[in-house]
This record gives sequence, structure tokens and C-alpha cells, in this order.
Amino acid sequence: MLTGGRFRSIPVDLVIDVENAPGALAQVATAISDAGVNIAAATFLGGGQRAELHILVPHAEAAKHSLAISGVLPSREREVIVIDVQDRPGELADLTRRIAKAGVNLDLVYVATRNRVVFGADDLDALRAALG
Repeated sequence: MLTGGRFRSIPVDLVIDVENAPGALAQVATAISDAGVNIAAATFLGGGQRAELHILVPHAEAAKHSLAISGVLPSREREVIVIDVQDRPGELADLTRRIAKAGVNLDLVYVATRNRVVFGADDLDALRAALG
């Protein structure tokens, strides 16, 4: 997490491909909560038969273990940058202008709990530098 230019942990975005059907998200959320893991952020995308769920959890290994027991496996995982933000107009615009000025191409953005934004990019070092 990035706060005041300092990283406290290495957050992991878990990507889970699921059937786009009633109850699919509930199954994943239940498995994660059964492991005692809090979902810090999530986004669910998909209009067809399949959907892609991105979740940010503080304890990825525990979440993955519980998901495996329930028969759901993440298709991939990746390190992301999580930054604390102010809840005000223009905050995302300011951040993304800094990122763009640094020449970093974002491939993932979503909002997390407690006024945080999750960013993903191929070049995390450049992204960290742009946000630092």
C-alpha cells in the first residue's frame, strides 16, 4: 500500500474467471469470508457467459486455499499498487495525470474500501515512482 510515498505491503489482485450466473459472486465471497479474510476491494466484469472477478485481499494465500476447497481457483494473480486517496472531485484525475506524465500505461484501476485506489501496470517500478 502506498501512503505518503511509502509502501507498507505488497497487495495482490486475484483474478477469478467464473460463470456469469446468479450466485457465482456469492460463492466466491462466501469462500473468502469462510477463511476469515476480508475483501478489501472487488470488481466484477462480464456481460457474456463468463465474468472476470478481481479481488484485493490482505491474505492471498488463505483466500486461495479457501477458494480451492470450494472448487474455485484464481486464474491468475498479480502485484498491484494501492494508494490512499482523498474522497474529493479530481483526485483520480490528478493521480492519473501524474502516471501518464511518467509514461506508464495502466491496465487495471478499481476503487477499494477506505478511500483507496488499486492500480495495475506492466511496469510497477515506474508506477511506484510516478505515485511516490
